[in-house]
Amino acid sequence: MLRRVYLDLIGIPPSPAKQEAFLADNSADAYEKVVDQLLANEQYAVRYARHWLDVLRYADSDERMTAAPGIYLWRDWVINSLNDDVPYDQFVQIQLTGRRSNERTQMSATGYRSPKEPRPGDEFALGFLARGAGEDQQNLAIAAVDTVSTAFMGMTVNCAKCHDHMYDPILQRDYYSMKALFDPLVLRKITLASAAQLIASGKAQAEMEKRRAPLAKELNDFITPYKTKLYEERVLMLPPEAQTAVRKPEKQRTVEEQKIADDYFPILRIDGDKLTDAMPEEARKQYQELQQKLNAVGPGDNGQRAQTLPVFYAVEVDGVRAQEKSYILTSGDPTRPEKEHEVKPGWPFAPANPDFREGRIEAFTDWLTAPENPLFARVVVNRLWQWHFGKGLQESVSDFGEFGGTPSNPALLDWLASEFVRRGFSMKQMHRLMVTSDAYKRASETGGAFAADEKIDPSDTALWHFRLQRLEAEPVWDSIHGAAGDLDLKVGGPSFTTTEGGGENRRRAETANDGNMNLKRRGAYLMRGCSSSREVTPNFLPTFDVDDGRAPCPIRTQTVTAPQALFLMNSPDVDKACADLAAGLQKEASGDLPSAVDLAYRISLSRPPSAAERNNALAYVGNDAMRLKQLSWLLFNLDEFVYVR
Repeated sequence: MLRRVYLDLIGIPPSPAKQEAFLADNSADAYEKVVDQLLANEQYAVRYARHWLDVLRYADSDERMTAAPGIYLWRDWVINSLNDDVPYDQFVQIQLTGRRSNERTQMSATGYRSPKEPRPGDEFALGFLARGAGEDQQNLAIAAVDTVSTAFMGMTVNCAKCHDHMYDPILQRDYYSMKALFDPLVLRKITLASAAQLIASGKAQAEMEKRRAPLAKELNDFITPYKTKLYEERVLMLPPEAQTAVRKPEKQRTVEEQKIADDYFPILRIDGDKLTDAMPEEARKQYQELQQKLNAVGPGDNGQRAQTLPVFYAVEVDGVRAQEKSYILTSGDPTRPEKEHEVKPGWPFAPANPDFREGRIEAFTDWLTAPENPLFARVVVNRLWQWHFGKGLQESVSDFGEFGGTPSNPALLDWLASEFVRRGFSMKQMHRLMVTSDAYKRASETGGAFAADEKIDPSDTALWHFRLQRLEAEPVWDSIHGAAGDLDLKVGGPSFTTTEGGGENRRRAETANDGNMNLKRRGAYLMRGCSSSREVTPNFLPTFDVDDGRAPCPIRTQTVTAPQALFLMNSPDVDKACADLAAGLQKEASGDLPSAVDLAYRISLSRPPSAAERNNALAYVGNDAMRLKQLSWLLFNLDEFVYVR
């Protein structure tokens, strides 16, 4: 029971000392006290932030994501908010608007109303929206609709992107009305540096540019004839109206001509390889020498190089875009708007005339998070139930529509939702309510004496037993390194990668841990993402069913595969963890092998061995303490190690 609630609430098994303290506490509320301690532990938020970030499609790297630098600060905001038990309605409000609903505007002494500065740190919540921005500005609004509707509304609105929804009363117009809420948003780059850092960086940059200027001019003068020739050849290939637009000086172009010029820019752009292809051999060598001289420009006389300052991308409303009209997009293609089908900002089931005085998204979030909204609270308490019990009362946790099925216990779901609202949207209180329930505390045994129950309810719809659950990737990682004694419990900061493959991965891993390769951060901080040119997500994560963050992941699959077994059997991480655990056992047990065996079971499985297990383990180890490493390996490879019962 103790192992179950520890791994559920903080993702780390209880230490032998915690086990002893729990068993020694004979008070009636001993279990409830443990629950309260775990919810107050900062590791609770690391555990549950990972759940939420799956739903909100967090990724450290994505070819389509401009906001990758500093995106981890959004994750840190989520962790801090969960630790502070920010009410769920505000948790959603801040990620959509950057402000709490009661802190949007302020009144001056003279009666002038203006936007109120957000609380320090709350702007990092806008990483949720910035995450969806790519090269095409439309990506941000489309990603927002798709993620917001599934994560917070439990509705598959994105099914209406190309046609009216096939099952639910959501029209294509509803989808693009909701997109219009987010159409005015653009990325805002925030430099995270002190005044002194900004000044020093500016000076270093100016000095660098001064030293590069003559070399850059020499290079530019050399390539201009070749570039001009190639450019002219490409312009002559364009349609007449496009040639007219691109030949005009930019300031003399009309809006339509500027759009034409922008559309043809990728075709007219001359990349370095195309430039060198147009040069004779001798000129190509000269060009490469000039390029090398420019690239070789080092630090200035004061030894400073223009440093890359840390940045974070938030979002803001662009005044010009706010004045533009929004349209239905044929087949969801941003380049093919249906000009005859204009849409106004709105959302499915919106009131007739929403009050947009405080902003489009603000009006939407006020409606969304209102206590009387029947879906808002039901969707989130169902997610919490799924995370605790392995399956939601509504099994399709992000689809409460017609095709998503019906709840197994509608009355319970309704009661939980109303209780959540009554408790001020406190997620910690709902966690406590669920994990202290009789349903949660039931045993996991089936068959035998429970054969009749199993025959009546084989899918455990009535929760007559606790569902056996395989640990997700992150608790597996944390359990291994927690047992080895090298788990770093620091909260916050950039993601890290494993050293698999060496080289660049090792450098990133060392950077993430300040060069200390003896510590392993929690699995929640393992880097994830996607790229066509390199592997971003360490192999360990997809092996244990972790998605790369390109799409929302409401429910992780729980496969049982050979690569999982091979990781636990053969990976360098596990081999080192076995050696470290064995060394710790020898030290703690002071050479007493029976005590070392008992401790090995308590650390890895959170229980003492049975008499038969102890005898078998001692026979296996013999009198050789060095074989404690092999015993550790055996324990890591037991089903019991990666399952919660």
